[in-house]
Amino acid sequence: MSKVGLIQMTSGPDPEVNLLFIEQQLQQMQSQPQHKADWVVLPENAIVFGSKQDYHQHAEPLGSGPLQTRLAQLAQQFQLYLLVGSFPVRCEQGVKTTSLLLSPQGELIADYDKLHMFDVDVDDGHKRYRESDTFVAGNRVVVANTDLANIGISICYDLRFPALFQQLRSQGADVITVPAAFTYVTGEAHWESLLRARAIETQCWVVAVGQVGTHPCGRQTWGHSMVIDPWGRVVGSLSETAGFITVTIDPKINQTIRAQMPIAQHARFDSILKA
Repeated sequence: MSKVGLIQMTSGPDPEVNLLFIEQQLQQMQSQPQHKADWVVLPENAIVFGSKQDYHQHAEPLGSGPLQTRLAQLAQQFQLYLLVGSFPVRCEQGVKTTSLLLSPQGELIADYDKLHMFDVDVDDGHKRYRESDTFVAGNRVVVANTDLANIGISICYDLRFPALFQQLRSQGADVITVPAAFTYVTGEAHWESLLRARAIETQCWVVAVGQVGTHPCGRQTWGHSMVIDPWGRVVGSLSETAGFITVTIDPKINQTIRAQMPIAQHARFDSILKA
């Protein structure tokens, strides 16, 4: 078993302010024996939440730069795995929005570039979202094998694409992380329903950590971070304020549910497609 911490944030464009909040939350979490976590998940855009200019200004090459060094130091200081929900990573094609998984030694052990860009129209104050104007989409499915669990990684809008989650399960995921910045409108309508569906159909734990509230750029996000077990039960959640929770994850629940209902063995689509 392991204990995961979820830090729900109202991030803005200043990395220093966001990093200070993360450090304060980690300090509170790790100083209380009942909350002390083995790993912690931050939301999407945890370090920078703003405009295209903000993301591109603070983007760093993968694995180097002062912001990533600070994050590695936090993982090392508090002796935990730290999953940074998304971070602007500079590449040859532009900037990617990337989940970073850091070990308790501060080493980068996995990275995942968001596959699906949020290019949609929403009936809120922002109206038009075109993430592809800011970021380059990724092209890899990533499962990080750690001594805690096999962690499948997704980011926000990925949640609406169940084929990705099936791939994460087929590649050995026991837990799937969903760092997010769901809009208030789409979050209220679909957030919990989608998360519970992904947990049920993959028979994985789902750890979903959101941005929350009104951000300096004017965007409103839903929050309601939660952990869902492989049977689809919400076992811990936050509401609409910044803060943290910790939840114990028991891999035996995966094993029991998968043995009782072996849907991975029952699936017939591959054989049909090959026929």
